[in-house]
Amino acid sequence: MRAVVQRVTSARVTVEGIETGAISLGLLVYLGVAEGDGPAEVEWLARKVAELRIFEDAAGRFDRSLLDVGGAALVVSQFTLLADTRRGRRPSFTEAARPEVAAPLVDAVARALEALGVAVAVGRFGAHMLVESVNDGPVTILLDSADRERPRRGGAEA
Repeated sequence: MRAVVQRVTSARVTVEGIETGAISLGLLVYLGVAEGDGPAEVEWLARKVAELRIFEDAAGRFDRSLLDVGGAALVVSQFTLLADTRRGRRPSFTEAARPEVAAPLVDAVARALEALGVAVAVGRFGAHMLVESVNDGPVTILLDSADRERPRRGGAEA
């Protein structure tokens, strides 16, 4: 499971001119589901999104999470995050889960976020969506469940 998470002051998604989801302060979560993803990846990603400390505290440090600031999440499925561009000019999407597998997992991420106390809005799976957002910072983070077991190498504090 791969997600691009953007800290936003507002975001909304429309399908055929109809708004399907909107948030103010929070995180816009573009979510790609890979073949082989399941409940473990859902729980890991939901917890990571809810607890990721990318909102500033009074000192201007990234020390507050979505839960800390009472923000919301707008979850938008985006299989193109699984694009393989290593060869040729046309991306391959063979690593992306089939729609009948991916759709329930996208829904499960939204439900898992709600269970953690996050207000959630969603796009429409498989639809051509127009997404508008005001990226705050800008702050954009890539999360990949394949990295969840990788040991840390020095650097910034947890």
